[in-house]
Amino acid sequence: MATLTGSDILAKSLVSQGMDTLFYIMGGPMIETEAAIIKLGARAIDTRHEQAASLMAHAYTRVMRKPGVCMGASGPGATNLVTGVANAFVDAAPLIAVGGSSPRVFLEMEAFQEIDQLAVFKPITKWATRIYDARRIPELVATAYRQATTGKPGPVYIDMPGDVLGEAVDESTITYPKPWAQAPRTHGDPGAISEAIALLAKAERPLILGGSGVWWSDAAAAFQAFVEATGIPFYTTPISRGTVPEDHELAFLNARARAFSEVDVLLAVGTRFNFVIQFGRPPRFAPDAKVIHVDVNPSELNHNRQADVPVAGDARAVLEQLTKEARGKIDKSRYSRWVSKLKVLDTEKASEMDKQMSSEDTPIHPLRLCKEVRDFLKRDAILVVDGQEILNYGRQSIPTYVPGHRLNSGAFGCMGVGLPFGVGAKIAKPNTQVVVLHGDGSFGINAMEIDTAVRHRVPVLCVISNNGGWTADPKQDKPGRNLGYSRYDKMAQDFGAHGEYVEKPHEIRPALDRAAASGKPAVVNVITDYRARASTIRFSAYAT
Repeated sequence: MATLTGSDILAKSLVSQGMDTLFYIMGGPMIETEAAIIKLGARAIDTRHEQAASLMAHAYTRVMRKPGVCMGASGPGATNLVTGVANAFVDAAPLIAVGGSSPRVFLEMEAFQEIDQLAVFKPITKWATRIYDARRIPELVATAYRQATTGKPGPVYIDMPGDVLGEAVDESTITYPKPWAQAPRTHGDPGAISEAIALLAKAERPLILGGSGVWWSDAAAAFQAFVEATGIPFYTTPISRGTVPEDHELAFLNARARAFSEVDVLLAVGTRFNFVIQFGRPPRFAPDAKVIHVDVNPSELNHNRQADVPVAGDARAVLEQLTKEARGKIDKSRYSRWVSKLKVLDTEKASEMDKQMSSEDTPIHPLRLCKEVRDFLKRDAILVVDGQEILNYGRQSIPTYVPGHRLNSGAFGCMGVGLPFGVGAKIAKPNTQVVVLHGDGSFGINAMEIDTAVRHRVPVLCVISNNGGWTADPKQDKPGRNLGYSRYDKMAQDFGAHGEYVEKPHEIRPALDRAAASGKPAVVNVITDYRARASTIRFSAYAT
């Protein structure tokens, strides 16, 4: 039989588990693994920074609903993955990260690039391990996939010492586990299901709130079926938008604040009560609201907000149980006054926002830019939004209609995700329109990835709201705020991408059309008003 190296075994183990795309930067001791992965037919996307590699893998994970894989060399190559892995951890995304490391025989001898990478990654992963024997690589790679995807999903880390990768093994001694598959769905307790429907049947102002758990459990159809079976208005967390098309008759995006503050029964499915929804507490939510909380992770139940009806189970399975239980027990007409109130509020707020979105002022108001992007997007487009002001304006004004097609920095609030997310999403779905709406500050963090997009012919369209720095600053007195109005469009052109520069509102749409028609990665650099400050929660309020 043939002899394989640990590098060969690692490559085959990853591919056998379903990896078809690798995001990485070459370097020892991972070069042989990366070469073997390419020989096995997987696509390899080499980036300009490992942080971007981990973020691209995260976006791939989010869009495809299966683990994306990123890889870094030893020492700094591995630790550069940390920000993206931490973002996936807080986002509860099933990412697979692999880092090369110093040879096991030299551990604690201050070898080249030696650092305890396992200790670095353990606090920011669901599971992390170091492999000491090449024969165990297939088993532990399969374990990594299982750990990442079962229960509450999350990233995992595999540490690969250089001498393990170089170890020679008789191929006949290697067994590769079956490919990763979705775990069986856990159903909610039937008594809790009945109690939840009984509570909703008595409500007058109920709401349904869906989180990323709805996406990971492939529960969008089940979520919509429950909404329509009960007639209850719904909202989603930022990273689960599009679960139900946001022009649905029970979607009232502009009445969100009022709805939360007046709700009497809240059904929260697959979401944590974290800062994103102000921990489910007043004043964001009505103080006397009853809560039904559904989560696959039992430890999330009663965390931060006490649940009147806690339900441990998979979002899709539980939603299907709830829909079945609701038949004949919930009268839609009971909520008609509540639905009418939210509809009126939503219409009024939308009308107010439309005035700013139609502004012809210069510098361009960010909401006018959002309008042009909104009207340019196809219904099934993937929209990535990253920044400060533009993130908040985009959140308010651009709807999403398809599950999994809205990406942003998530619960970690990580700046710089935009362009890497866009590249990862476009690689995952090359036939889908992918647009990144970026702030100029956040764009600069991973701006070199426009080169990655060009080299790999990934035609992602990046629209920059360039207000000259970090956040809005009407008084121009924030320390370190000003960055100037850099010509990111010219930078893109220098790398071989398409570039456009826009200063007037009526120029935006033609620029977007030309960028799309170019067939290349593109940057549309739009000068926006530095005084336009989006309303959002004060940073200090996150701790209250």
